[in-house]
Amino acid sequence: MKKSDISNISNAESVERAEESVRSSVQPSEKFGGKADRLFGADPVGLDESARGIVVLVIVGVAVGLLSGMFGIGGGTVIVPALVWLGLTQRNAAATSMLAIVPTSISGVISYATCGNVDWLAALLLFCGMFVGGQIGSWLLSRLPELVLRWIFVVFLVFVVANQISFVPSRDQHITMSVLTGVCLVLLGVVIGILAGLLGIGGGALAVPALSMLFNASDLIARGTSLLAMFPNSITTSVANLKRKLVHVKAALIIGLVAAVTAPFGTWIAGAVSPRVGSIMFAIYLCVLLIRSFFVAVKATRSARASA
Repeated sequence: MKKSDISNISNAESVERAEESVRSSVQPSEKFGGKADRLFGADPVGLDESARGIVVLVIVGVAVGLLSGMFGIGGGTVIVPALVWLGLTQRNAAATSMLAIVPTSISGVISYATCGNVDWLAALLLFCGMFVGGQIGSWLLSRLPELVLRWIFVVFLVFVVANQISFVPSRDQHITMSVLTGVCLVLLGVVIGILAGLLGIGGGALAVPALSMLFNASDLIARGTSLLAMFPNSITTSVANLKRKLVHVKAALIIGLVAAVTAPFGTWIAGAVSPRVGSIMFAIYLCVLLIRSFFVAVKATRSARASA
């Protein structure tokens, strides 16, 4: 055999080994954070795969379920920071949070609906407005400076907290539906959708106080209706995120299923306390969110000034 033939065989073997090495390097890991899923593809990498990480996900699910049941919110303000802390990117954490909200909201809506505390027509009208407003908010999001958005959120939370403390809804009130009320509910949904799209939050923290203060809904009806209005949006958004392979499916299922179990207990707490106590508890939650958002806005302002 000629030296050139031996050289060609050796080179071919080297190329084959290199290709095999590349193929093996791109195969998903069999660990918790990288195992391929037949339906959705490989989960995004980076999440803490240890037992500690799974325990944190379970704890987050418990907290989210309680908050969702008590206040009629999705819990994204808890889920996203926790997932980022565990190693996911902000984009993957937000997408994972949206999927986790699906089973959470289902459980919460069922809990409120069994007690007659969901206004189905109001939720439908609210969702229609939120869907349109979300598109507008997303459009504005790409055009307004991020620093401006952060401070808008802070100012808005101050307004909501102040009104939540001063306003106490009656538990006997309900939404009186008319043509004008229906139009106003759609417009409210548009406003909530715009703010949600701009600020990257769910609609619960905005919808609950607005339904009570503007439409005379009881605190319980406002929360149940808010959860129902958020439900379709979380599904449609999650479908889009799954197609883009942004969702850590297993983490979302752990949080969402645990939250679905604990949400009815949060609903029970909401019904057991008085409307005044419920308003104060919700205001405390919003204050925690406000403090966190304020420090984030201050940090972003300092960074902007330093780079200017």
